[in-house]
Amino acid sequence: MTALTSLEIDRVAALDAAEAAGRVDDAFLARFDVQFPRLHGFFAELYGARPDGQQQLAETVAAASTAWNTRPLELKVRDAQREAEPGWFESERMLGGVCYVDRYAGNLEGIREQIPYFRELGLTYLHLMPLFDAPEGDNDGGYAVSSYRRVNPSLGTMAQLTELAADLRTAGISLVLDFIFNHTSNEHEWAQKAVAGEDGFEDFYLIFPDREMPDAYELTTREIFPDDHPGSFVQLEDGRWIWSTFYHYQWDLNYANPAVFRAMAGEMLFLANQGVEVLRMDAVAFIWKRLGTSCESLPEAHLLLRAFNAVLALAAPGMVFKSEAIVHPDEVVTYISPGECQLSYNPLQMALTWEALATRDGRLLQDALEHRHALPEGTAWVNYVRSHDDVGWTFADEDAGALGIDAFGHRQFLNRFYTGRHDGSFARGVAFQENPATGDARVTGTTASLAGIEAGDPAGEDRVVLAHALALSTGGIPLLYLGDEVAQLNDYSYTDDPLRRGDSRWVHRGNRPRDRYALRDDVTTPSGRVFRRLTKLVSVRQQSPEFAGNALIGFRTPHASVVGYQRPGADATVLVLANVGDAEVQIDQLTLSGFEREAFDLVHDSDIDLADGIVLRPHGFVWLRVTPL
Repeated sequence: MTALTSLEIDRVAALDAAEAAGRVDDAFLARFDVQFPRLHGFFAELYGARPDGQQQLAETVAAASTAWNTRPLELKVRDAQREAEPGWFESERMLGGVCYVDRYAGNLEGIREQIPYFRELGLTYLHLMPLFDAPEGDNDGGYAVSSYRRVNPSLGTMAQLTELAADLRTAGISLVLDFIFNHTSNEHEWAQKAVAGEDGFEDFYLIFPDREMPDAYELTTREIFPDDHPGSFVQLEDGRWIWSTFYHYQWDLNYANPAVFRAMAGEMLFLANQGVEVLRMDAVAFIWKRLGTSCESLPEAHLLLRAFNAVLALAAPGMVFKSEAIVHPDEVVTYISPGECQLSYNPLQMALTWEALATRDGRLLQDALEHRHALPEGTAWVNYVRSHDDVGWTFADEDAGALGIDAFGHRQFLNRFYTGRHDGSFARGVAFQENPATGDARVTGTTASLAGIEAGDPAGEDRVVLAHALALSTGGIPLLYLGDEVAQLNDYSYTDDPLRRGDSRWVHRGNRPRDRYALRDDVTTPSGRVFRRLTKLVSVRQQSPEFAGNALIGFRTPHASVVGYQRPGADATVLVLANVGDAEVQIDQLTLSGFEREAFDLVHDSDIDLADGIVLRPHGFVWLRVTPL
């Protein structure tokens, strides 16, 4: 084995390895000339002192060349399309949907049968929650992966997944999957070999013989799932300790070992060749460990993501990454760039949408849109109202403090409000991972249940639509949790399941509500009214080029309950005004005097005169095409 040396020497070694693995065609060689200096630089920073650095780099390049050689022609054509239009995901026509395969459709064949409905809804992006082989029983909803190359047999086969990806492409829908790359299941082949001390795998995970090193690390790391186990380590049957950030059966990979990088790059390339177009990079903040730090969002985490990005650019240049980092807003944006993660969840906007609905005050959200929304060119937010996970109050303490809000007390209030423990609350959420010692908790629940429909609040439907109107209009890819479009309610039956009762997130992971879908055209029902209103907004968005991209300019009004912003387009601007309060608001002529009088209401398809001002009803909003003076 050889450590990394000069760029040219290591380049020759990498090409020799690629040629030994099979032919190296001109297309791959052209990308290699561009990407190898990047990849070599990242390896030098991460693994420069490792004796096996050059070997693992060369083997990674060889794996990429082999993956390119076996990549189906149809996917190479898609690569060329994506390279010609790198901002494809910034289009106003983008609409995402997300669901669990089993909960929504039973299996992969059931998902395929839903493609006509997905097209009716307008989806261009479908995120299927973890569907890989996982342990029976408790597996964190599929996030404990036993094999990245096998589909959970209860859902189907990898061949069926490949066929589904092709069918979705034909329908204009990109397949999105999770790449759970911080950890594997304790049943993964690598995990079993590591515990057994098998040659080549003993360093795939962080295993220590006693508590000396775990105790030292845990001086500065935080507990993520304290209900499951204390600290960051769990004990093996033989008395040793292994790093386990999340559940005790999810063991963290050791990326300080370049063989782990090479192995995971191979899994990523395998999925790319099945037709996956977007990989959601799970738990990106946790992937590098260093003693004396929080082991979150370290510089090496970014180097790893950029190195994976360079590998993709070699063998699957049409694929993009989506970051999942539920951390401080300043840290979230550090993962977003064309060379790292082109897409990112927008947890701040999600959390502050719910915060604004609870407080009837849009100022925190307004500030975030004005100061924390901008992204590098060639990237985009994925805006969501809720996800499979919990609602965590991820706003910055300093942002709250600037408005005179005590951040700790405010989070306590929001947890009480959304779990129905505050007088006058319209919400019916459930606490998740509540820690009595610290007062920390997060909130679970479907959009309809959190917004008041379950409680019978007369404004519940308006809140559901308003929250989605914000996600649809702020820029990026709006994401629907499928079922929310028909006002799906909480499913409390999880408490009867011994495997799920300890995880309250299952309250909003109910089965596809067939009865509510059957009523989606009946506007005498909440399902029908919500469906009609949301699909109208989707249609309007897809016909309004101003909603493409991320550009957003704040628009302030004298009313704390009104969130306002402009979405500038090439020929016109859309002004969005949203009232999160319970009272009607009048936006006067003076506030609107920076625009020509003539405007057009996109949602109601009508001309309006701004000289008359605008009346926003409680939880109402407008999308107005305006002409700035």
